[in-house]
Amino acid sequence: MKLDHIGIATPDLDMGSEPYLALGFTPEGEDEVVEAQGVRVRVFRVGDAVVELLAPLRPESAIARFLEKNRPGLHHTAYRVEDIHAEMARLRGQGATFLSEQPGPGLHGTTVVFLHPKWGAGTLIELCQHPQEAQVAGGHGH
Repeated sequence: MKLDHIGIATPDLDMGSEPYLALGFTPEGEDEVVEAQGVRVRVFRVGDAVVELLAPLRPESAIARFLEKNRPGLHHTAYRVEDIHAEMARLRGQGATFLSEQPGPGLHGTTVVFLHPKWGAGTLIELCQHPQEAQVAGGHGH
């Protein structure tokens, strides 16, 4: 399991991008909408992982609710898994609780599921399976 990305909540992608641009990073590709999660996402590659800036598309989205309660900043950490269903079963066996019973669509064709922050010692943790890992048996991604 490797760090896949860090999700940063921001009310505005341009404002949220300023520190990363100042650090010398450039956005990777175009901004993407993940309709199922109600967010617009801008990605900055940092080594093998990425920083995802997450801005709400609508007031009832999870990111909008997060920003109502918290300052902009760290929203979640995400870890790449090869088989999200097997990992969910393994973690349930260790008492893990999830925010949904089944994984759903994520950025760039990924399949994602979130662990409850109470289980994550106060941090929202995401498991993320990339499409190539779903197609290649025993694949390790990059």
